[in-house]
Amino acid sequence: PMISVYDSPHSGIQSWIKRVEDIVLSSLILLVSGPPMLAIALGVKLSSPGPVIFKQPRYGMSGEEIIVWKFRTMTVCEDGTDECVQATKEDTRVTRFGAFLRKYSLDELPQFINVLQGRMTIVGPRPHAIAHNEYYRKRIPGYMLRHKAKPGITGYAQINGWRGETDTLEKMEKRVEYDLEYMRNWSLCLDLKIVFLTVFKGFKGENAY
Repeated sequence: PMISVYDSPHSGIQSWIKRVEDIVLSSLILLVSGPPMLAIALGVKLSSPGPVIFKQPRYGMSGEEIIVWKFRTMTVCEDGTDECVQATKEDTRVTRFGAFLRKYSLDELPQFINVLQGRMTIVGPRPHAIAHNEYYRKRIPGYMLRHKAKPGITGYAQINGWRGETDTLEKMEKRVEYDLEYMRNWSLCLDLKIVFLTVFKGFKGENAY
């Protein structure tokens, strides 16, 4: 099967199923994680000066700009911004509490609010920084086809080990390869499988930092 250059893989009844899945799962997750999120917010505030939530523009579906939320895990830069460039392993900007959040992907929890807002989906291609999109779209054929679907909190690439820093072109090529494979073969069962594997395999790993 081929991905249409013009159409989203989630259209018609598929779009409705995908949205119901997102609303139900994200509502349940936020209900359960509400108290821990309050504790995390307090921990972020006490661990270093700066805002609790880190907000960054990313490209969403159809290349439209969205604002993605995360718990702040780094110190604030001198110009008043934080997380200026992609984090690397042993990054000195990452706070001790932030390292703990990153290790277990707890910094991603606010993105379930983005899902309820309709900006993101639970399972889909991960949203990359705008600068990375502009760089890789010129170097990887079919890169922007990822944006025919909403960006996700987790994805097929992530459960197959392609998460964390993308410091080589080959790593990003593999991410895109898995993203497009997911889009070609989307089903509710595949989404649930990815969610299951993320919980029991993907949230903690050597590439999470």
